[in-house]
Parts: sequence; structure tokens; C-alpha cells
Amino acid sequence: QLQLVESGGGLVQPGGSLRLSCAASGFTLDYYAIGWFRQAPGKEREGVSCIHSSGVTTNYADSVKGRFTISRDNAKNTVYLQMNSLKPEDTAVYYCAADPRGWCSQFDYWGQGTQVTVSS
Repeated sequence: QLQLVESGGGLVQPGGSLRLSCAASGFTLDYYAIGWFRQAPGKEREGVSCIHSSGVTTNYADSVKGRFTISRDNAKNTVYLQMNSLKPEDTAVYYCAADPRGWCSQFDYWGQGTQVTVSS
């Protein structure tokens, strides 16, 4: 059974950091693009970042550029989202998703989400 599991969320003060993990089970991530998305209460889900299967190409939403970094460790079958300089507006449930085509186009598999709360 293909499964993605996010972890690493929590409560952090503004300006703080968190690292989210997206671990895959039942399949290997090597040939999948992995995207991170988030959804805040009352708002639509938005794309945050994505990394192609090559691991070379990445993209970021303008709102997180320079603060968030996506990376992958295929040996651990895990993708990470390092989030620095967190702001209250980053508060949301964060989801990772997998695109079997490899280039961040269409995501067929989704995790259950992890809550990130940025508050003093």
C-alpha cells in the first residue's frame, strides 16, 4: 500500500524554525516528484514547494522563497521541508504529495498532513 506520512509539525514562535519530513512506504520515492502544500483555516490549499525526481529542480511559492528549503534523501525514502524565519501566516496544515510523472505536475498520492502553528 502506497503511503506518505508527514511529521515534524508543531508550535513555534515567530522567527523560529521547523523541519518537516515526508516519508514514503510501500514504494520508493526515487522516480517521484514530491510537493509540499498547506491549507490554513478558511483558505484554499496552496502549493508551497516541489522537488523534481531528479532532485535538481525545485520551485517555491513567492511567500516562502528565501525562507524554506526542500530537499530529498532517496536513501531514506524521505523528502524534507526546512522552514526558517517562520511567520504567523505560515500557520496551516502541511501536506506532502507524490507525482509519479516526476516533474511536479499532477499529484496522485497524499499524506494525512501535519499541523504547523506559528504563534507567540
